[in-house]
Amino acid sequence: MTHKVYGTIIALIGVVFFMSCSNVDNPDLLQENNRMPLIILDTDIGSSTDDLFAMEMLYRYEEQGRCRLLGVVVDREGEQNAVFTDVMNTYFGHGDVPIGLVREGIDNPKVWIDYAHVADIKDTNGQPMFQRTVADYSKLPDGWLLYRRLLASQPDNSVSIVCTGFVTCLAQLLQSEGDEYSSLSGVELVRQKVKCIYLQGGVFGEAEEPDFNFAQGAYFAQEFFSLWPTDVDMVFSPMETGQAVEYTPEQVISDVSWTDAHPIKQVYMNCNCNTGQRMWDVMPTVQAVEGDELFTLSERGNLTVTPECATIFTASAARYFRYQMPGDAAWAAAMLEKIRMYNKMHKRAYAKVQALVEKDRWMGTDNNC
Repeated sequence: MTHKVYGTIIALIGVVFFMSCSNVDNPDLLQENNRMPLIILDTDIGSSTDDLFAMEMLYRYEEQGRCRLLGVVVDREGEQNAVFTDVMNTYFGHGDVPIGLVREGIDNPKVWIDYAHVADIKDTNGQPMFQRTVADYSKLPDGWLLYRRLLASQPDNSVSIVCTGFVTCLAQLLQSEGDEYSSLSGVELVRQKVKCIYLQGGVFGEAEEPDFNFAQGAYFAQEFFSLWPTDVDMVFSPMETGQAVEYTPEQVISDVSWTDAHPIKQVYMNCNCNTGQRMWDVMPTVQAVEGDELFTLSERGNLTVTPECATIFTASAARYFRYQMPGDAAWAAAMLEKIRMYNKMHKRAYAKVQALVEKDRWMGTDNNC
């Protein structure tokens, strides 16, 4: 092994140590005493780009040994949205993360930024820019069924759900009966396995204003809130919390200066993302992994959801509902820097170290390490 390669490996190992500060090769050890969050992400990917940063941060958190991503439920109909999810999983080295896709969900919900087609973009040689893992998207399980499979296989009171869009699959899960994965109904399965759900949504204040995500599928929202077991914690992240955290298109593109072959960068290069996009969906993601300390939370209370999908909160110490409250300018700036730090990270240093050890050569021509 040459001195140049040896030095490179040492440097990369230092990067890995800095990024992880834990033993990512032994998730069972990290899960001991239920210290590492087990996460299921439920996303309406294919419309707003904050979903993409929520996904990216979960990949980074897992690489640092701070969580385990059990699966991704795509709650926007259309196989192309599952394709983009697969591209994200594969690109960030998590192609083994299972994907579920909503079927019989919300018809033609609002699309703010139509970017799912970016999954099919070609490079300068006319070849697909992004690899995929899934062979046949028509065979992906329904989202609610993936929920049942994942929940049934986990310890009791261990799973955190991060829902950044609609609640269609969650409603279908709660409506489900026992099956090959568990004899429990959906309600009882959630009660037994779920520790907390973090939702991007809710409008809290004096005015009774409908929540956008819930109102897009009012029937599913009503079913979800009527069936959700109220002894399982629920934390809302209303739009006001992430509203002050603006990650501009110019910043996003600049922060991935080391390559153009990056799915989020390609979205920002090929779509009009200057639409007032804020980092709403990142807020419940951060809390699910990093805990409550970074947020100011309401007191606990009761929740009533009107037929128009307004969320009415009433304080009650015995109840399980809470919501995030907006931070000040310094808090918003710190949160933006956290998101940018993770987005600036190059492709997985672990793979580079392994490649160097196995091949005894410097593989730095693509500037990804």
